[in-house]
Amino acid sequence: MKTRLIAIFVITAGLLAVSPSLFAHHGAASFDTTKKLTVKGTVVEWFWANPHCFLRFNAKDENGQTVEWVVETQSGPNILPLGYTKQTFKPGDEVTVTLTPVRNGKPLGRLLSVVLPNGKRLGAMEDVRGASPGTDEPK
Repeated sequence: MKTRLIAIFVITAGLLAVSPSLFAHHGAASFDTTKKLTVKGTVVEWFWANPHCFLRFNAKDENGQTVEWVVETQSGPNILPLGYTKQTFKPGDEVTVTLTPVRNGKPLGRLLSVVLPNGKRLGAMEDVRGASPGTDEPK
């Protein structure tokens, strides 16, 4: 009986030790949080979803070639207080996007801020008290 009790305790302790990682949300590991890029472009699509919203936009690279960028931000309910709505962006809108790029150099990133066609600036999670820059995690 004592051996069985010890085995149950060891299994329970092991499950408790690994359970936090099972519920953890992905972090900013794919993003180069030491860099910020500002890119001017034209909105292709604003995808309002959970767990993340995505902005697709076209921009010209240094050779004049069109590059399609995709940036993510928090889910819709989380960014409503920052001024975003389902109607914030329309295809064809000219925007200036500041982002944290991914480490592999592809035209992907995490939205830091955006300047709308009317000149209004909208921020991202680091503009909300308690969020660390470039992440969704509290300080």
